[in-house]
Amino acid sequence: MTTLLDKTTYSTLEIVGLYGKRWDVELDLRHIKTTLGIDILRCKTPSMIRKEIHVYLLAYNLLRSLMWSAGTTYKIPSLRLSLQGTRHHLLNFLPKLEVAGSKKRLRLYRTMLKIIVHKVVSDACGGKLRPARNEPRATKRRPKAYPRLTQKRQELRKQLQTA
Repeated sequence: MTTLLDKTTYSTLEIVGLYGKRWDVELDLRHIKTTLGIDILRCKTPSMIRKEIHVYLLAYNLLRSLMWSAGTTYKIPSLRLSLQGTRHHLLNFLPKLEVAGSKKRLRLYRTMLKIIVHKVVSDACGGKLRPARNEPRATKRRPKAYPRLTQKRQELRKQLQTA
């Protein structure tokens, strides 16, 4: 549905293209929340929550820039590369990159880019292309059956010990 009803100003193809771009933005937001673990914010004050979000966005931009570097170096569209795969490879290479000298660091970086491009996200699902997918918004895992922590942990421990 759209409110852009003037067919001379907004062609159907443009609206369909915008919807496809919106889908990509939603996927990016999902990646930020789930892949990077920002689905639950841990800070308590508004200023710290802003800082926490900024750190996650910084990490996301770092991963995307690595994907872009790998994609442009090896002629693969960066949006076809796996964000989670890039994250895993970066975490595996970080200890080696930290202690390496400048020449070895450059070789390690190039090796990491080569490995990142091997994690290409498939464009096919069951032999069919996946354009304009429509996915349900539902969670697969059920929440735990434990009650919410509404009192101080110390008080609850005391209650358990006296029970």
